[in-house]
Amino acid sequence: MVKSVRRSWRRGAVAAAALSVIVTAVAAPVATAAPADFYTPPSELSANAPGDVIRSEPSELALRVPGTDGAFPADGRRIMYRSTDANGVANAVTGTYLDPQQPWAGPGPRPLVSLAIGTHGQGDQCAPSKLLGQVIAYQAPIGLMTEYEVLGINALLLQGIAVVVTDYDGLGTPGVHTYVNRAAEAHAVLDAARAAKNLPGTSITADGPVGFWGYSQGGGAAAAAAELAADYAPELEVKGTYAGAPPADLAATLAQIDGSFLTGAIGYAINGLAQAYPEFRDLIDAELNDKGKAMLAETQNLCVVETGARFAFQKSSGYTRSGESLSVVLDRLPLAKELLERQRIGKRTPSGPVLIQSGNHDDVVPFGQARELAGAWCGRGAVVQFTENPIPSVLPGSVINHGAPLVLGLPEALTYMVDRFHDRPAPSTCSS
Repeated sequence: MVKSVRRSWRRGAVAAAALSVIVTAVAAPVATAAPADFYTPPSELSANAPGDVIRSEPSELALRVPGTDGAFPADGRRIMYRSTDANGVANAVTGTYLDPQQPWAGPGPRPLVSLAIGTHGQGDQCAPSKLLGQVIAYQAPIGLMTEYEVLGINALLLQGIAVVVTDYDGLGTPGVHTYVNRAAEAHAVLDAARAAKNLPGTSITADGPVGFWGYSQGGGAAAAAAELAADYAPELEVKGTYAGAPPADLAATLAQIDGSFLTGAIGYAINGLAQAYPEFRDLIDAELNDKGKAMLAETQNLCVVETGARFAFQKSSGYTRSGESLSVVLDRLPLAKELLERQRIGKRTPSGPVLIQSGNHDDVVPFGQARELAGAWCGRGAVVQFTENPIPSVLPGSVINHGAPLVLGLPEALTYMVDRFHDRPAPSTCSS
C-alpha cells in the first residue's frame, strides 16, 4: 500500500510539473533579453567573498502564472554573484533564484537545491538566466533553443523546494564558458547556493538544508560540487546530490561523442580548456587544420541545437593536421592529458549521500564511467545509490539514448531529493 501511494505521488508530481510547463508556455509572453550591462561584472571583485551577491533584479519567467501573492510556481530573481574560477581567481557568475509559492511540507526550514544545467552551448545567449525568460529563443538562421531544464525545476518547486540555477563561468558573462571544467563548475554551483542564502527577502534561511542536482554536464557539476563542498563551502548543510549521467572521465566522453550528433561539443571542451589554461591554446592550435580552427571559433558562440545542426555526425579526424581524431591528439600531448585528468571526478569524498543514474546505452556519457564513479565513491565510504536505466538502444549517436533517461529518471531523482530533505535513511548499492 505504501509503495503504491509513493508511486502515485511520484507520477502526480511529474505530471504536475509537465502540465505547468505546458500551461505557462502558452500563458506567458516572450520576455525581452536582459540588459547587457547586467552581465558586465564590476572591475574589482577582491572586496567580495565567494557567494556575495553583486547585483540582482526581478526575473520575468516564462514559466510563471501571475497571482495576487506572487507568481506560480515561483517568483524569480536574476543574480550576479562572486565565485572562483578554475585557477582560484575571483570571478563573477550569473544565475537565477526561484522562490516557490508552494509551502514546504517537510521538517525544518525550506530546503534549497542548487541546480546545474546540462549542455546548453557556449554562446552567451545560451545562459539559463536568459532562456528562463523566453518560451523559445531564436537567432537566424538556425539558432533555436529552449530551457529544457524547466521540467526538473518545476518538479522541485512544486514540492516547495527553492531552486537556484547557475549560468556557470563565462556563460552570459564576458569570456568563453569553461565547459565541463570540474573546479569552475563546482565553485559556481556551491557559490550559487551561498548567493541564494545571501539574497534578502526570500523564504529560505541562512542555515537551511541544501542539495545539488544535475544531469549530463550538470551531473558532472553537481558531482564535483558534492566533492568540493567540505573544503570550499563547509558551512553548507548538504543533504544529498542527484548526479545523472555525470561525465566523470572527460577523455572517455569526448571519444564517445566523436561522430555523433554532439561532435561539436568537443569544440566546447577544447575552447573551455584554452580559456582556463592559456598554455594549452597554442599547443592545440598547432594540431588543427583550417576546418578545425573554424569549428572552434564557431562553437564558442553557439547553443547546443545549432551546434548539432552544423556539426552533427562529423568526425574530428577531419579537423586535425595529422588526420588523427582529437581524442588521439589529446592523448599524445602530455599537457592535454594532464589537464583532462585534472577534470576527473571521483578522487574526493562527496558531502552527503548521492544518487547516480546512467542509461546502459547512453550514447554521450559512457555508462561504464558512471558505474566506476559510484564504485570510487563507495570505496571512500560514501553512501551511493547507483541506478541503471535499462532503455533499449535507439539510433545510436542521435543523443536519444542520452536524453531519454533525463526524463525517465526524473521520478526517482525527485523522490530521492525529497527523501533527503525529510531526513529519511539514504539507500545504498555500495555492497551490491
